[in-house]
Amino acid sequence: MTTPKNLSHLTKIGVFYDGNYFLHVSNYYNYNHPRKARISIKGLHQFIRQQIADAEITDVNLCQIVDAHYFRGRLNAQEASQKGNLLYYDRVFDDILMYEGVTTHYLPVKGNTGTRQEKGIDVWLALEAFEQVFYKRFDVVVLISSDGDYVPLIRKINTLGTRVMVLSWDFEYTNDEGIKMVTRTSQDLLEEVTYPIAMHELIETQYGRNNPIVDNIFVQTAPKFTPPPPNTGTYDDGVERHISTVHSLKSGYGFINYPPNNLFFHYTNLVETDFNELREGDEVEFTLDLNEKGEQIAKNVRLLYDEDQPMSMGESSEIIL
Repeated sequence: MTTPKNLSHLTKIGVFYDGNYFLHVSNYYNYNHPRKARISIKGLHQFIRQQIADAEITDVNLCQIVDAHYFRGRLNAQEASQKGNLLYYDRVFDDILMYEGVTTHYLPVKGNTGTRQEKGIDVWLALEAFEQVFYKRFDVVVLISSDGDYVPLIRKINTLGTRVMVLSWDFEYTNDEGIKMVTRTSQDLLEEVTYPIAMHELIETQYGRNNPIVDNIFVQTAPKFTPPPPNTGTYDDGVERHISTVHSLKSGYGFINYPPNNLFFHYTNLVETDFNELREGDEVEFTLDLNEKGEQIAKNVRLLYDEDQPMSMGESSEIIL
């Protein structure tokens, strides 16, 4: 049985984000899950403090995140500027992380035979995490990841007497080429940590329903899309564009009417448009591309707003793309 801590003892917490994994989780809840909301960094940190306070049998005010780090590969500015408002939203998310005291670590996403891959992020995270634990002597380290590659890191942290909590989600989603992807947490990882938290289960249980601590993990007010000024140069000159209507919408993807078959499109391929604002029958503009199977899909999909209809306007400090 766990014994209560001395109430004068501060529990120092270090949080380490596998950024690409966190991005998929946030997108899943925004586009695929009934909550239709992104993950709030502030709310997640409050949840972490409460979970550790409960596990350590101490006061939540004595559980403080003293260091937080976010690791992710990302496109360079030129590539991001060609993907609609991606460059803007990257900056917005940087602001959110900055306001919450999270240190960012980015590496360029490198191409490999036509695909983009993250190289070295997991190694960088592991090295940084171990160094921070060694010098700052955190009481608890929180890892937001599901990757079994972090097992050696957890074992090293355990040798220092620091307890480890892992927040992980298991879910399925469809990628930008229409291929179903499955994310499952490594059992080897879970067996090494002190506090494994299966977030997908916790959120769906009775504990997670109507629980303010859990509800605050999600952005409370869904962000509304604000179209940028006209003539933003979203498309390069000479690119052939097509116009049709949305045939159907699924969880995070949809299809556009385009004979002889309907064209698949993914929420990441939207330009100047929020997927959650699309409706079946909406008129959209798009370009054509091929997926890895050689099938035609729609890219650079943009909603053609009716000039007589008001556009959704608004802002949010919790936009995460």
